Amino acid sequence: MGKKIFVDLSHPFGADIPLWPYFQKPVIDTMHGLAKSGVLSQKVSVVMHAGTHADSPRHVMERDFEGKRTRYTHELPVDAYCGPAICLDVKVSAWELITDKHLDEACSRANFNPNELKEGMVLILRTGTHLLYDDSKDYYHYSPGTGLRSGQWFEKYHPKCVAMDMQALDHPLHTAMGKNGPTQMNLPGRTGRPITQEYIDKYGIEQYAWFDREVFIETFGMDRYMEEYGKLEKAGEWGTWEPCHKYMMGNGIVGVENLGGDLEKVVGKRFQFWCFPLRWYMGDGTMVRCVAEIDEDHINPVPDRVYKYGVI
Repeated sequence: MGKKIFVDLSHPFGADIPLWPYFQKPVIDTMHGLAKSGVLSQKVSVVMHAGTHADSPRHVMERDFEGKRTRYTHELPVDAYCGPAICLDVKVSAWELITDKHLDEACSRANFNPNELKEGMVLILRTGTHLLYDDSKDYYHYSPGTGLRSGQWFEKYHPKCVAMDMQALDHPLHTAMGKNGPTQMNLPGRTGRPITQEYIDKYGIEQYAWFDREVFIETFGMDRYMEEYGKLEKAGEWGTWEPCHKYMMGNGIVGVENLGGDLEKVVGKRFQFWCFPLRWYMGDGTMVRCVAEIDEDHINPVPDRVYKYGVI
């Protein structure tokens, strides 16, 4: 056995980091400079869901599936995002919807029994998307992502926390990037056409319907919709709008988005995952520093991550 080391699983933070499509960029101002004031003091104005960050249940739901008020950041236990972890290598393509089958296959390849997750484990999903981290359509518009079936799988096996290397805890078309939520940006893709239409052109209306409540009902009928999304609708939630977020948070499972750093060093490994949000009163989530504590003999032999976004 070698010594324990810490592996950084966080993207670096700065004023020009990649951001989710409708976020304002961080503003970093120098309040005091060394030459004038003898100290360096900086002020940061930022959306707390920038870069590597944690979501608290209150971020997406007022009440959980039991009807209880969901918790703010300060109401969570200090170790809500920490614990023994496994990093599963989920084999998906760009824009693919991650289902329970993908998760079962990833567990099988890792020789891991998902029932272990119920013992207070943290589940980490590696798709390779973190390697595309940039202000780009590749990272945001065309990311793979989770949805209803993944959320139901998490509900079944109930890890304490799920951390993902993608832009959100849901597929982009389950978010406001598509036609969900009040904003419904329905962003243009590479062709200049809306990404929803691009998806229909590529995969067909029946596959797209899983991302759009009205289209699902038109395509499969209300009875089928309630069969699939009824638990969310009965809880007062818009079924196709971030269903994985809600299956997690509505069951007390917290999440981390935009995991990155040297994640490749721990793919397929077990380790202790450390992640502490700010003790923010009535917070909806915060930026975090995530690390893996692992025996140095167990890490994958890959080079340190070098970030090249914004570099010519």
